[in-house]
Amino acid sequence: MAKSVLFSPLRIKDVEFRNRIFVSPMCQYSSEDGLPTDWHLVHLGSRAVGGAALVLVEATAVSPEGRISPWDSGIWSGRHALALQKITAFLKAQGAVPGIQIAHAGRKASTDAPWRGGRPLGTDSGGWQPMAPSPVPFDEVSPVPRAMSREEIERVEDQFADAARYSLEAGFEVLEIHMAHGYLAHEFLSPLSNRRTDLYGGDLENRMRFPLEVAKKVREIWPENLPLFVRISCTDWMEGGWDLVQSVELCRRLKELAVDLIDCSSGGLVPRARIPVGPGFQVPFAEAVRREVGIAVGAVGLITSPVQAEQIVANGQADAVLLARELLRNPYWPLEAARALGVDLPWPPQYRLAKPA
Repeated sequence: MAKSVLFSPLRIKDVEFRNRIFVSPMCQYSSEDGLPTDWHLVHLGSRAVGGAALVLVEATAVSPEGRISPWDSGIWSGRHALALQKITAFLKAQGAVPGIQIAHAGRKASTDAPWRGGRPLGTDSGGWQPMAPSPVPFDEVSPVPRAMSREEIERVEDQFADAARYSLEAGFEVLEIHMAHGYLAHEFLSPLSNRRTDLYGGDLENRMRFPLEVAKKVREIWPENLPLFVRISCTDWMEGGWDLVQSVELCRRLKELAVDLIDCSSGGLVPRARIPVGPGFQVPFAEAVRREVGIAVGAVGLITSPVQAEQIVANGQADAVLLARELLRNPYWPLEAARALGVDLPWPPQYRLAKPA
């Protein structure tokens, strides 16, 4: 086997990942009452068969009103945990680690599926009124969200803790808290969306309060020996918004709460942000967090080639890479990447007849 950092194992707490290729959470908008369907088993299972080390279930809502759409994945009851057990068992059987991202959509909740335009849904179309830190809509066509009361803030924090408990029951071994892409936790962090004047708004300490309280409550439930990840948007790409300096401070605080890895993304808070999208454009954020905080990080965003992925981890810019659209195009990318890098990766026995010589 050729030497490859990308295909070397990574151990975090008691969990060993067979390589450094992780499947990024990708919403499928195909759930029924938050429950997984056969689509999810095939979608997630094929990525495990394809050789990825960690398969993360899409942003999974901690409550019905926390869903991006009425067809989003959810984990707010034992029924949801039970339905996910078939998926986690299959992922493990293929050698992958099953993970789940728990989330609350905040002011970006109650929208239609993207292939139907993704527009906000009113109560007459199966939607609901979104909630947020402040009554500031996402854009000109979105409804004004309801500003959360202190009681609602505490209730949502407890829902995240409950979701962690249900995730454990479902058989997941990695839990990721979604604090990125303009959803609820990110809305509290950014001054562009958080206009509160109480303990949950204003200066950085107050704006970090809700996300840190969520992380603390989740970590109290999630076993110490299992990895806890947090996905953040490292910048809003807008003047006066959330930025990398603030992200580094947040990550320091998350590390103190025993968070094990930061999944470094960006954007999503405001529609008018000008994002310089290009190959690996978010990798410098992961590199900075890793260097400044001394915590494991994942890099995500237009990582498409085996050589590019290898260089990111070999150069110490990240501990793992998270692939999204590239793995939608090709679930077997890890098997092909191994061959491109000269690594003799075992193929599933059912597919060995097709393995190139």
